[in-house]
Amino acid sequence: MEHLLLGLAFVFIFLSPLIYGHSTNEVKNLCSKTPYPKPCEFFLSSEPKYGIIDNDQDFLKALMNLTLDKAMQADENMKSLGPKCHNKREKAAWDDCLKLYEYTINRLKKSADLAKKYSHDDTQTWLSAALTDLETCQAGFIELGVTKNVMPLLNNNVSFLVANTLAMNHKGKKAKLPSYKGTFPTWVSPGDRKLLQGSSPGDNANIVVAQDGSGQYETVAAGVAAAKSKSGKGRFVIYVKAGTYKENVEISSKNIMLVGDGIGKTIITGSRSVGGGSTTFNSATVAVVGDGFICRGITFRNTAGAKNEQAVVLRSGSDLSVFYQCSFEGYQDTLYVLSNRQFYKDCDIYGTVDFIFGNAAVVFQNCNIRPRKPPNGTNAITAQGRTDPNQNTGIVIHNSRITPSEELKADQGSVDTYLGRPWKEYSRTVIIKTFMDGFIRPEGWLPWSGGFALKTLFYAEYANTGAGSSTVNRVGWPGYRVFTSASEASEFTVGNFIAGDSWLPATNVPFNTGL
Repeated sequence: MEHLLLGLAFVFIFLSPLIYGHSTNEVKNLCSKTPYPKPCEFFLSSEPKYGIIDNDQDFLKALMNLTLDKAMQADENMKSLGPKCHNKREKAAWDDCLKLYEYTINRLKKSADLAKKYSHDDTQTWLSAALTDLETCQAGFIELGVTKNVMPLLNNNVSFLVANTLAMNHKGKKAKLPSYKGTFPTWVSPGDRKLLQGSSPGDNANIVVAQDGSGQYETVAAGVAAAKSKSGKGRFVIYVKAGTYKENVEISSKNIMLVGDGIGKTIITGSRSVGGGSTTFNSATVAVVGDGFICRGITFRNTAGAKNEQAVVLRSGSDLSVFYQCSFEGYQDTLYVLSNRQFYKDCDIYGTVDFIFGNAAVVFQNCNIRPRKPPNGTNAITAQGRTDPNQNTGIVIHNSRITPSEELKADQGSVDTYLGRPWKEYSRTVIIKTFMDGFIRPEGWLPWSGGFALKTLFYAEYANTGAGSSTVNRVGWPGYRVFTSASEASEFTVGNFIAGDSWLPATNVPFNTGL
């Protein structure tokens, strides 16, 4: 398998015409502004199809089209690798990459569609997600030990090109976000405001899932498959009656709403884990891919246990997605906020190591965060995965409560619990107006490995309360700060960080736009 991957790496790195043309001064000058000028100059100067490039606007357009083209070429090469995978571990990592390349290409296509005139924030979000998806593909091979030093090379050129496009888009003037004035995003209709107001969760359901046979389907997966074939442009509501559904589910259709009978009543549970041979990506009990997803009143679980390492309860890459009054119950890597813009309101989240992790732009508001007892005596609540300083991503915990779970409460003295650690180089986590119980370590934050990311991370706290909130003895890392003004903290509110005012009102989920 490794010699095949080496060959594929070579193809990725040297995807280009055989004849290398000399770069123009304009292209060379413009490429010098990017983080990775060499692949930029090489491809743009040797492929004239991207047109005349003599200003920043033309340059950004060319970069977007170039990046999309190279991603599609890399996708074809990835597909050709499948028949040559000879064991389950290789096949598992490859299967993940097929999905992740599909996500990447979809995001790049939207970003490159300049005729649609998407906002700067939209484009930056999708480019950020594309880079995360490429890196997640690499991570699966490395995680399962399929290769040694090959996989880090596989996506390099495409990743470099995405990073260049991300940087140039970031330099562009940020457009003013639309305010909410009774209009609705294209993916939702005015009638959908009633979805959370019915006296019964099933009042507005398109289909009903029930284990006892009283609905049209008896499994959540069957209901989701039916939604894919029946749903149109509007919101499609699946009501899942009370019961414990032991299954793994992937929701790929857009504008799906999953409604249960409440936390602890409607339960979806699985047991995949890295210890059991899965990748972290594919261990999720429920995976949400389609944009505009809304969920209310459901408990999600992964019962693999604390000793089976990474075992995801829910993975979401759904842009403009909402989880309301839900519970996520696992141990290591409980909630995988993979990418795009997400909002969690009045939710319960249980776990041990890195149990809120990923690289979405996500806000948790009025949530209960409940660390459990880990097998090795150390908890880290967050592990944010920003790899590029131009990604508009990060984890924000606002007006929430961080308290020990019942099992940890009985044995707090033997466990060290931290607010988070830097999984990636530009890890960003902000905690605002949140109650922290006294079990949080005084230093607050845990290093990942030596001095890694301590200068480049962005960790901040503002106006928190409780015995664990004192910042007197917090870490002295260059990247850590305590906000001293509301204006600093306001950059990370629902209204500013995930542009909530422009899309959350249409969902009718309650939220606070500011501090």
